[in-house]
This record gives sequence, C-alpha cells and structure tokens, in this order.
Amino acid sequence: MATRREFLFIAAGMSIGLTLGLPVFARSGPRLMKSMAIARVYGDGIRLVGIELHYSQPIAGGSLSPADFSVTDRTVISVFTSRSADPEERSSAGDYVIIMLSPDDKNAPLAEKITTGKTPGDAALAGKPPQGGPGKAGDIPVYDTRHRNAEATFIQRGELLTTSGTPLPAEKAQLTTQGAKNLIVDEFKQFEFHDPQTGRVLKYNLFIPEAARKASKQKWPLVLFMHDAGATSDVVRTTLYQGLGAICWASPEDQQQRPCFVLAPQFEEIIADDDSHTSAMLEVTINLINHLCRTNPVDRSRLYTTGQSGGCMMSIAMDIKYPDFFAASLLVAGQWSPDLVKPLARQKLWIIVSQDDDKAWPGQNAIIGVLEKEGAKVARAVWEGNWDKQQFSDAFRKLDAEHAPVNYVTFSKGSVLPPGDSRQGASGHRNTWRIAYSIEPVREWIFRQHK
Repeated sequence: MATRREFLFIAAGMSIGLTLGLPVFARSGPRLMKSMAIARVYGDGIRLVGIELHYSQPIAGGSLSPADFSVTDRTVISVFTSRSADPEERSSAGDYVIIMLSPDDKNAPLAEKITTGKTPGDAALAGKPPQGGPGKAGDIPVYDTRHRNAEATFIQRGELLTTSGTPLPAEKAQLTTQGAKNLIVDEFKQFEFHDPQTGRVLKYNLFIPEAARKASKQKWPLVLFMHDAGATSDVVRTTLYQGLGAICWASPEDQQQRPCFVLAPQFEEIIADDDSHTSAMLEVTINLINHLCRTNPVDRSRLYTTGQSGGCMMSIAMDIKYPDFFAASLLVAGQWSPDLVKPLARQKLWIIVSQDDDKAWPGQNAIIGVLEKEGAKVARAVWEGNWDKQQFSDAFRKLDAEHAPVNYVTFSKGSVLPPGDSRQGASGHRNTWRIAYSIEPVREWIFRQHK
C-alpha cells in the first residue's frame, strides 16, 4: 500500500496535464505530438533542464534558435533537433526538438525540504533535527525532502520548418508538458525486500546492466550506495534524486567502461549516528545484497560499498562487522569511533573529506592514525574541490602511483564551497559529495579491486 507521501506524489503526477489548444491537433499538416520535461541529476540534486518536443514530421535544425521558444520563469540556452528522444543524439534534423534550459536558474532545482511532524525520540524540537546530528540510529527524522514534478510551460514564438520546407507557424497558445523523463534515474527499477531474517522491509532502487539482461554465464560487479540522513524518506526514488552517489555508476559512459549492478536502498530511518551506532538496516542491507547475489548474475568477488555522511558511516560499520564482504569502499564525508576501526587496516579504501567538514575531517584523521599504527600503507593528498576534470585526473595518477590500499584525500579549505556560499553550518560537509562522485578516476580505482 502506498504511504501518504507516495500518494501525494502520485496524485501530483496525475495532475500534470497538456494545455495544448485544439487547433494544434486539428490541422492536417505537421504538428506537435507530445511534450516532455527533461530532468537531470547533478551533484547537488535533480534539476529541470529541458523540454523534449516530438513532432509528426522531421524538423530542420539549421534555423532553430533560443528565440523560437520561451519557457515561463526559465532561461532558454539552446534549441536543437535530435534523432530520438535522447538529447545526446543531436542531429541536423529530426522528429524531436530539444529546448535546453539553464541549470543555474533559481527554480531549476526540484527539491524542497518539508517538516513531517514526526519526532525522533525526545530530541526533536520545533521540527528541527536534534543538536549534534540528525538523530539517533533507528529514529524517523522530523524532516523530509519532497521533489516537485518536473513540469514546464512554454510558447513557440518562432516559425519552424520541416525538412520538406513546410512551415509550423508561431503559436500564441501557452503549452504545458505532458510528463517528464528523468535521465538515468528512469533506468532504475524499484522493489521492496521483505527480509525473512529480521522481519523488516526495505525499499530499494536497482540498476541492472544491459549485459546482465541477456542469457549469459558471466557475472557482474555490484555497487551499493547509501544516502545521507538528509535523504531519509519513504519515497523510494529520493536517494536517486539527491545527487550523483548512485547515478554516476549507472551513467552510459560508466556502464560502457564498467558494467555493473547499482543498488540504492531508500532508508526510512536514520541508519547511523554520531555515537557510532547503526540501526537494524545494517543487517537488512547485507541480507538484501546476499539475496540479489542469489537471484542475479552478481560477482561476489566484486561487491563495492560507498556512501555519503550517514551512508559513509554505515559503510564503515559494515566493513568492521563483515571485513571480507566488500572488495573496496569509497567513503565520502563520514567518520566513526577510532576505537572500532582496526579491521579497516586490512581493507581497500578510498576516503574523501573536506577540510571544511567539522566532523568528518578530524574524524577521518583519527581513523587514518589508527590504520597506520595497524600497519596499513596510506597514501595522502590534498586536492582542490574546484579543479577541472584534467586536474583531478593528474592528481589521481600521482596518488595512485603510490600503490597504497588506503588512499586519503582531503579537499582544501574553501575549495568545495560554491561562489558566494558560506562556511557556516554543514555547507563544507554537504558539498563534499557534490564533487566526490564526479571524479571518474576514483570510480575506476574502485573497480580495479577484487576479493
């Protein structure tokens, strides 16, 4: 049965309607058949970034310009034709016209924080997370993140031409998209795991690599991504919308080079807290992975875990309790009690924190000290969070040349903060994963590791 929040999402989705005027469909010539909003996930969350228009005849792309369309409260940055509904298949002509919108527009992000009215134990006051952290392991947080439906209203202001020269005159009618496509997100399937061992239920998203859908004896790696406490929700896709932690492994570029399953559980409770405690979801998640290994062609020697903040802390806790389970871990913006982490000294880790993170930076410094005392070889580096792709690649090669099983990267002070952002609050913490999951060579390093 759908929860109340899921019902609201469904009801909102059903309300998306098309306000096309009847003349658009009545005329016998070329016509607009369907319009869809396009959403894309960035490091800081999902944004409405475009509109896909499907016409009954191929449109000539040579004369298109941003002035041909206006979109309510948005900035049109380009208009072009495509051979298919995929904006990446840009062409000189096609049945599809793509209107690209600025992702930097004020209302491009679709996330909205709300207060649920629930109380996590005795700590919640006035709808705010308890001081010192989001709550205790197992708590239901007092906040939630809701995502608006990706929807856009637009007007065709310029004349379009088909490839045969037939004009589509400008329209006065204001049109609204009929639905939405979420790039990469829509490739994930949603399921529920009813754990027979604990009696608990866990919603999850699963990306299945194309190669694994074919009859074959080959097995494929699996990446587990666990979200931060801020994405705690009973809406199963929230973990996919919040950032790149799951999405980056499932991108067409990554899948072409490194096909894998991507598992993104959606937790409805705080899974790890600042007292180094975890909820029952630790066992449930391990049981889920074992279930997927039995029912899918998953390579048990190439299971990987990653997470941000609370998800990073849960990864550490899993690595401690089950030190032989994962082949490698990507730990982003999290910490744990240094008294508990000795088992990590024999594991393969890539750790990323920001020096603007008041908890994760000193916390990981303490962990690294323990690992080195236990004999682990650690390679360290300070990177700039605002580097470009080439700079990250160069820095990675330098660090990778040390051939260490444990790699510890810190982003220098201020370098993860967007222009104009303040160091106040958790900005340095949250912006760590905005950047960390965009660094492709780190993902490549993870996939090199085997049991």
